[in-house]
Amino acid sequence: MINNTLSSYAASTPSIDTELDLTVTGQKGIRQLESTLSCSPSLPLPISVRQTWLVFGAAVFLVTVPVFVEAPIVRSLPSLSLALAAFWVWLSFTLMSRPATYVWGDLLLGFSWSWLAGAIYWGWLRWEPAWHLPVESIGLPFACWCLAKNWGKVGNWFYLGSLLGTVLTDVYFYIADLMPYWRQIMRVDADGAGQILHNALMQVQTPWGQSWAIILALVLLTVGILPLGLKQRHWYAFSGAVLSTILVDSLFLLAAIAA
Repeated sequence: MINNTLSSYAASTPSIDTELDLTVTGQKGIRQLESTLSCSPSLPLPISVRQTWLVFGAAVFLVTVPVFVEAPIVRSLPSLSLALAAFWVWLSFTLMSRPATYVWGDLLLGFSWSWLAGAIYWGWLRWEPAWHLPVESIGLPFACWCLAKNWGKVGNWFYLGSLLGTVLTDVYFYIADLMPYWRQIMRVDADGAGQILHNALMQVQTPWGQSWAIILALVLLTVGILPLGLKQRHWYAFSGAVLSTILVDSLFLLAAIAA
């Protein structure tokens, strides 16, 4: 009786080898399905890849467009521009409080430092170019502290990239001896700015000015392109800020030519 019962149980219970075969077969099927789905051209790119490029595009936007938006505000209403810096900080922390929008709040926080520096310098200190870099570096201690704590990498690397572009641009102004024109153009009205821009452009078009413009542009291109190979969001934010410096400088050069 007992032997018959055990025989019936053994016959109805799959062997260990059979269970292993079923497990292996199931795993192979899952792998084949994942491979097929990953190769399907109709599927969107992985979220991480799309988001890194969106971060890059947002970094370019946050460097280029506000240059032409903040400038008219800060010249006529510097206090409003300063208040907007506080609004950007508040908005950045609001976005960072939600996982879905954290990266955009992170990026906006780095942008807030650039906006704050621009509001302070162009609102009250724009007549003296020697104060430009010290004011633009106002967020540098905070950015370094955050990166040491491994926090806010996207926004802080964006700020560092933007600051690097500003440093190299100012270095060019010193090397090409354009600082006197900076001081002059900040003290005249729009009617008198044309001749000053023309004189500054003549200084840029000298062999010395052209040579250093090419050298610093190559430095910006190299520093901006190399981090893109790392495929990380904070490096894309850094690259976008650095490379957009070339775009902004080119737009100012075109404005000087047109004037």
